[in-house]
Amino acid sequence: MMKALICRLFACLCGCGVLLMTPAYLGGQSTVVEEIIARVNNQIITLSDYEKASRDLQHDVSQECPKCPQATLDMEYKDRQKNLLRDMIDQQLLVARGKDMNINVETDLIKQLDDVRKRNNLASIEDLEKGVEGEGVSWEDYKQKMRDTLLTQAVIRQEVSAHMEIGSGEVKQYYDAHKQDFVRPEEVDLAEIFLGTQGLSPEEISAVQTKADGIHTRVAKGEDFSELAKRYSEGSTAKDGGPLGTFEHGQLDPKIEDAVFKLDTGQVTDVIQTQTGFEILKVANHFQAGLQTQEKVEAEITQKIYEAKMQPALREYLAQLREESYVKVRPGYTDSAAVAGATVIQEVAPTPDTAEKKKKKKLPLPGASS
Repeated sequence: MMKALICRLFACLCGCGVLLMTPAYLGGQSTVVEEIIARVNNQIITLSDYEKASRDLQHDVSQECPKCPQATLDMEYKDRQKNLLRDMIDQQLLVARGKDMNINVETDLIKQLDDVRKRNNLASIEDLEKGVEGEGVSWEDYKQKMRDTLLTQAVIRQEVSAHMEIGSGEVKQYYDAHKQDFVRPEEVDLAEIFLGTQGLSPEEISAVQTKADGIHTRVAKGEDFSELAKRYSEGSTAKDGGPLGTFEHGQLDPKIEDAVFKLDTGQVTDVIQTQTGFEILKVANHFQAGLQTQEKVEAEITQKIYEAKMQPALREYLAQLREESYVKVRPGYTDSAAVAGATVIQEVAPTPDTAEKKKKKKLPLPGASS
């Protein structure tokens, strides 16, 4: 009975966000193990989790603008830090939702780990594991973070993105209202498949060229360029299918510029050798100088409208998740997306009947009437 009482007391302390203590039996003292600052259903966010996320945010801000003055970086960090705990709670909610939906991302996890291995020119996953742990990061923690990211992305795709519709009328309305944005110099929108050769012997470089030639043959026979890029490219954009961006005359190496500006939309260059490897480039779009037609920029406009709609739709969905979840934040910390009057779920052991009902319960779609 005493053990049960201690267990209930422990659960209460965790839920209230107080210090988690363990007795130091030899001295009869208590030692602070961790400080819990938020609880999301049956998961906790600790102070060390929050401090690590804060350090990661500072690093990300500095990486995104390496030449920015420190004052600018500090301002950007301060602005984004306001929502740091919110974002951590969001991920916990999305991960829990993904598990409720029985989404399995293990195949995607294996593929992404292999993509990271390729981009770092490592021979095996074991070498990647050694590299990760050499940076002082637990391999299991590294994989779990990647798994959680894939799970949240899958939930957002299925629960939010899949229900967003963008009609042709919206695209035309945007085009008509922003025609000045589509008056451009001649440009090419490129995607790449890149195979690196730095540090390789002449024999190894020859083998890489043979591999590049084989990939080029597959593209010429009609295989999907984006999928081949995801599978074989060693460039930083490989995971997204190799998109490089849009370039004007004078922004590319002369050898590459000569090759791509003479191609039409959808065409692919021969294998091009550069100082760092071999490139196969696809002209995803070739914009002639002047006002671009709506057809030419339709995909771009659709993406802009999608991005404008996505954030409010996602926030609405996350608000619904909060209403159906137990979220408690310790005083002194702020969840900037806290839902006023959200339902507080009592922490009692569910009966088999109520557990089954909870499992079958579905969330309404964003924007749906209750």
